[in-house]
Amino acid sequence: MENQHVFRKELGLFDSTMLVVGSMIGSGIFIVSADMARNLGSPGWLLVAWLVTGLLTIAAALSYGELAAMMPHAGGQYVYLREAYNPLIGFLYGWTLFLVIQAGTIAAVAVAFAKFTGVIFPFFSDKHILLHAGFLKISAAQILAIVSIIILTIININGVKLGKIVQNTFTFTKSAALLLLILLGIILAAGSQAMQINFSNFWDASTTVFSEGKIISVESISGFGIIIALSVAMVGSIFSADAWNNITFTAGELKDPKKDLPRSLVFGVGIVTLLYILANISYLFIIPLKGVPEGQTAFERGIQFSLSDRVATGSVSVFLGDTAAIVMAVLIMVSTFGCNNGLILAGARVVYAMAKDKLFFKSTGVLNNHGVPASALVFQGIWASLLCLTGTYGDLLDYVVFAVLIFYILTIIGVFRLRKLRPDAERPYKAFGYPYLPALYIIVAAVISIILLIYKPQFTWPGVFIVLLGVPVYFVWNKFRKA
Repeated sequence: MENQHVFRKELGLFDSTMLVVGSMIGSGIFIVSADMARNLGSPGWLLVAWLVTGLLTIAAALSYGELAAMMPHAGGQYVYLREAYNPLIGFLYGWTLFLVIQAGTIAAVAVAFAKFTGVIFPFFSDKHILLHAGFLKISAAQILAIVSIIILTIININGVKLGKIVQNTFTFTKSAALLLLILLGIILAAGSQAMQINFSNFWDASTTVFSEGKIISVESISGFGIIIALSVAMVGSIFSADAWNNITFTAGELKDPKKDLPRSLVFGVGIVTLLYILANISYLFIIPLKGVPEGQTAFERGIQFSLSDRVATGSVSVFLGDTAAIVMAVLIMVSTFGCNNGLILAGARVVYAMAKDKLFFKSTGVLNNHGVPASALVFQGIWASLLCLTGTYGDLLDYVVFAVLIFYILTIIGVFRLRKLRPDAERPYKAFGYPYLPALYIIVAAVISIILLIYKPQFTWPGVFIVLLGVPVYFVWNKFRKA
């Protein structure tokens, strides 16, 4: 029946906040600090990197709140960019989001879920190859990753109410478990040898080049070199803190979007920022930041050279020994499964919004009897599953961190543009600290982007290419649509 095919207003403030928190916390916080520690070589600067990432994200969330309350429509950021600029800019964001950002993240998180499942059930190890045909290798981990995507897609096809129950359950569980691990680490390791080592060299920054299990070089850094190292290191923390904006995609399903969207953005980002900083303090209490790759224990390897970069597992192993691998595997399985539920739920709404603008396949702009874009969910699931099989999702995500920053910058510039273009538009919430805080975000994010463009060209320029590839696609699509 036609009147059933509308979005269901099922999400309250708690649900929305859980979606923000759950989408942000995946596997990154348990892993990326190792590479960040190699780039910075300093406990103090490691914490600064996480703090700056958190403050930047909160500043962005405070600015997005104005746009979210002003335009509480399905599609969120896609809609903001379309309205602040033009349909082409909106399409470029939607194109990049569907092609790489959302689908690539879903694939990466699903494979992380499968790999940590393999710690408990070796059959699902990524080394267990089920099919090897020429260049194509398919492991049991990849198959399990695809199965997890299918299960979560089916759950969300059956309505946002079921999706939010899964989201709330897994987000609360993993947040509580992460907080427990943080408290145990800080309480049990207070005054430890690792803590004394780390705090005696708190600001001594250095960059360590590490390859094939060996240290190639260690170079002390200071002055502007620290700014460069911070920007490069923050690729990991920014990726770990990403997806906070996904709640804006689901605006059509919030009970009171004009109030709850801005609040959930700030509450969710604030909670995750606090957890991330506390997690890193806990790591620094338990094991030294600096170590050697040939070390026999987690203490000797330090944060820098944790086995497979699994900093959290190395930290917990100090207390639990070999059992730590199992404990952390379970926690990361819960974390990644819940994270992917949020990503899958939200991402399809952007595809739906694009289809309503006739910029994606018509069927993806239709809601099913449960009030969700089922075809958009299926399209997203298929593409993410294909990325799981190709194994290219990791490279793709490296490429688009730069693009993600650019779209964040453009969106916050959009706050300024829309204040001029639509001065009389209803704004139930106005950006906190406007114009200074949004301007500060734009400046800091732009500096980080420029540094990445110069010092990490192998990652940034491919990202630019992926975005710009959407320009001819946009015009060709419109040409065929009109024909």
